[in-house]
Amino acid sequence: MALMSSFGVSASGMSAERLRLDAISNNLANINTTRTPEGGPYRRLMVMLESAAGGGVRVARIEQDDSPPMMVHDPGHPDAGPDGYVAMPNVNPVLEMVDMITATRAYEANVAAFNAAKSMAAKALEIGKI
Repeated sequence: MALMSSFGVSASGMSAERLRLDAISNNLANINTTRTPEGGPYRRLMVMLESAAGGGVRVARIEQDDSPPMMVHDPGHPDAGPDGYVAMPNVNPVLEMVDMITATRAYEANVAAFNAAKSMAAKALEIGKI
């Protein structure tokens, strides 16, 4: 693998992790959204990654979590059914926080790899200097 391709691999990793963080932020922001334009509660977004040809990573797709909504008994809620239950988003804040930490650490690791490649390139340029 050429040194210059290391920059691209690290950049693809940073871009993918940024997109994962965007999805996590969206999930947390909509943790209490019981109505969406599609009808029903907000559904958790998941970013699916795959290995890219030539190295690196790319986003394969962004999909909604198909797990059922959480049913919460709140008869006073405007979206409560006749039985008093409200369909709440299938977002688990603990899982989202763990995913956020994982995405942040992966982003930081890609930044470190990018900086290491940059340092190696700078050292290679010094070889010809006297």
